Amino acid sequence: PTTMSTLRIKIASEPFEFEQIHALNHRTFAEEIPRYAPDATRRLVDRFDLENTYVIAVRIRRVVGMVAIRANRPFALDERLPDLERHLPQGRSICELRLLAVEPTERGRGRLLPRLLEAVWRHTVAQGHDVAIISGLVQQQKLYAHLGFEPFGPVLGGPAAQFQPMMLTKERFASRAPTLFGHVEG
Repeated sequence: PTTMSTLRIKIASEPFEFEQIHALNHRTFAEEIPRYAPDATRRLVDRFDLENTYVIAVRIRRVVGMVAIRANRPFALDERLPDLERHLPQGRSICELRLLAVEPTERGRGRLLPRLLEAVWRHTVAQGHDVAIISGLVQQQKLYAHLGFEPFGPVLGGPAAQFQPMMLTKERFASRAPTLFGHVEG
């Protein structure tokens, strides 16, 4: 049986990890959530792949969860929400979190998502960011709110997959950290 002790959270660095990221990306965002068209290779390489930092959850050399972090503008959300700038706080260092994906067999297994997000938190703070934005799947708004994200702007996307722009400030996340992680770091 697998346990949380076999789970490692890290920044992706190995070629096999990137191959598995592309496969998990396809399973999640082309097959499960129809955001992108399925591809015969069953791989989905994000268009910002070379600019992304991937925080991944690895269980015995298998990527079972991921989040991409990107600080370069324009963000993917800039393209979907032309007036994004008016929703963002001024004078802050903003990054975009994208491609949150967890293997279905790993969902609800306890600490995977909090550990993944704690690593994202540490990395973004270390990089000097104090605001994170996402396009959160409408069906997952309760989860994002639990994490401290607040919606802004209109719902985006089409009938098959709708996304709510959401924002999380460092201060709001810090206030949620004791509940999520049992401690505060960063």
